[in-house]
Amino acid sequence: MINLENIHFGIEYVVVLMAIVILYLLYYVFSKEAQYSKNIRSVASVVEDLNRELYYLKKKIGQNEEKLSKLPQRMSDEEIYQEIERSVYDMVQPLSGALKQLQNNIGAIEMEIESRISQLESGVKQISIPSSLHGNDDEKIISLYKQGVGIETIARELHVSKPEVEFVLKINKIK
Repeated sequence: MINLENIHFGIEYVVVLMAIVILYLLYYVFSKEAQYSKNIRSVASVVEDLNRELYYLKKKIGQNEEKLSKLPQRMSDEEIYQEIERSVYDMVQPLSGALKQLQNNIGAIEMEIESRISQLESGVKQISIPSSLHGNDDEKIISLYKQGVGIETIARELHVSKPEVEFVLKINKIK
């Protein structure tokens, strides 16, 4: 026999569950609506800014048209070309000067860097060579490197570290 209390109890759970689902759906709809409202306000703000900019541009175009209408005659194609050329020259001239200044600055920086590199190289040459390296090892390293032997192989064969091999090659300006 089906117990009426169990059916009634099950229906209450179903109703409560449906109420929870409905409440969640309402929350979801309201949160999405708030997000859409925020997006619409930001789009409206951008549109308003664009309309304002469009208004100023139309106003400026109107002023330019008014100035053009006051000109006594129409310019010839050659005059238009010359005016455009002058305008472009006036716009490019400051950029050209700035580029020349940049080139001079870069040249000065390059000279400073080269000077510092040469100072560092001379300083490195003055530093004593590691005790594990001898003149014969230097010659062997250079000879093997020129024969195409890799740095790791040279270090292994001569029982020196890879940085020491690189150091000898760098000091002798081979690598």
